[in-house]
Amino acid sequence: MTTRELELYHDYLQAERQYSPQTLKAYLTDITEFETYLSENGGFTKFKEVQGLDVRVFLNDLYEHNLARTTISRKISSLRMFYQFLIANKFALDNPFDNVALKKHQNHLPEFFYENEMQELFDVAYDHSDKLWQRNAALLEFLYATGARVAEIANLQLEQVDFSQRLVLIHGKGNKDRYVPFGHFAAIALSTYIDGLRSELTAGMDHRVVFVNHRGQPITTAGITYILDQLMKQSSLTGKIHPHMLRHTFATHLLNHGADMRTVQELLGHVNLSTTQMYTHVTRESLQKNYQNFFPRAKK
Repeated sequence: MTTRELELYHDYLQAERQYSPQTLKAYLTDITEFETYLSENGGFTKFKEVQGLDVRVFLNDLYEHNLARTTISRKISSLRMFYQFLIANKFALDNPFDNVALKKHQNHLPEFFYENEMQELFDVAYDHSDKLWQRNAALLEFLYATGARVAEIANLQLEQVDFSQRLVLIHGKGNKDRYVPFGHFAAIALSTYIDGLRSELTAGMDHRVVFVNHRGQPITTAGITYILDQLMKQSSLTGKIHPHMLRHTFATHLLNHGADMRTVQELLGHVNLSTTQMYTHVTRESLQKNYQNFFPRAKK
């Protein structure tokens, strides 16, 4: 909590709103938790650059932790008021929390890529004209193949990957470990990258982090977000990509192809099955869309 915006906001709440120390602490904690979440999962740069998709992903994470609706509502209210302050003081142009509404007894549906959209991203990632294509392809393959959170991938060590059994040990939230398998395409892409580009970039270094930047240093969550942004821009796809969308895509595609809910729960590292069940809404929507499009007597 060192940014100028937060310091000024602290003074504003204390002097003008005359909040009690306890209330003041609660408001600032909500803001710093939001900033920390974005830093760990999508790369935080500035408050003014936060967009609606970042807010929706954050909201999904709050639901994933099974927080009370009143707690989530308070956090959103705190952040909405913070952005009102930022706009009034010309630190931001718009409020990404303006249109956030909590639905009764229903989680916000996660955004995901359809399979043909994922294929387009892979086509861009495997473009050999980019000198870092091996890293980019391996990163995209592994995010999609494992459904791991971006922070889990950024911190991944070489010894966590078992190529003989095609298993990766993921160190998840709350020190909860889980094993996740990965398939043929991810295995080939990762081994090609580790034996090739990664060896070149990390020559003379002794760290064991799998994914590195162009200098051979461990990549950050912001770095991963930047790479995905660039892949998106080079494709014909529209909209914004967020690393968490690949996690949602992983779960949605598994369920669409017949995986059972318990398996997906284990692979994602969800504590409660109710968290995983939000994906059933997405798969039903996909089934309905495909039915309407392809069944000959679905429409007049």
